[in-house]
Amino acid sequence: MPTIIDGHNLIPKIPGFNLRAIDDEIRLIELLQEYCRLARKRVEVYFDKAPPGQSRAKNYGTVTAYFVRQGQTADQAIRNKLSRLGGRARNWTVVSSDREVQGAARAARARVMSSEAFAERIMEVLSHEEEQGEIQDERTLNPDELEEWLKLFGAGNDQEE
Repeated sequence: MPTIIDGHNLIPKIPGFNLRAIDDEIRLIELLQEYCRLARKRVEVYFDKAPPGQSRAKNYGTVTAYFVRQGQTADQAIRNKLSRLGGRARNWTVVSSDREVQGAARAARARVMSSEAFAERIMEVLSHEEEQGEIQDERTLNPDELEEWLKLFGAGNDQEE
């Protein structure tokens, strides 16, 4: 199920992220890329207040970022997206804790998830990956096991014929 995210609404809900940081948007995009890779998801994230001449959509793999021009808000852009989706909106999840955005999502019959809940979901997916990495690390052979495997398969025996 693809996801529409109110970017500036999500940023302060993620530990270590801050709206005042100059790179807050790109950091969120990078985090979402990793989340999408691990969770096999696709997301669209909307950000307010693109600098003049900078409003655009940009693809980052499974993450599409929309930088909304000044004079319009990300909330409006999300509502417009839901309107364009029509009946297909029910196949999407909208992530925002903004009541108006949530109301528009519900009216379009999209699934709604709060930014807090989605931030928790991201952290769960990322921490699960870290745990899997630790398990992989634990599966490495110790020197004795390595030596045993080398003997078993004849590796390291430099016999001349």
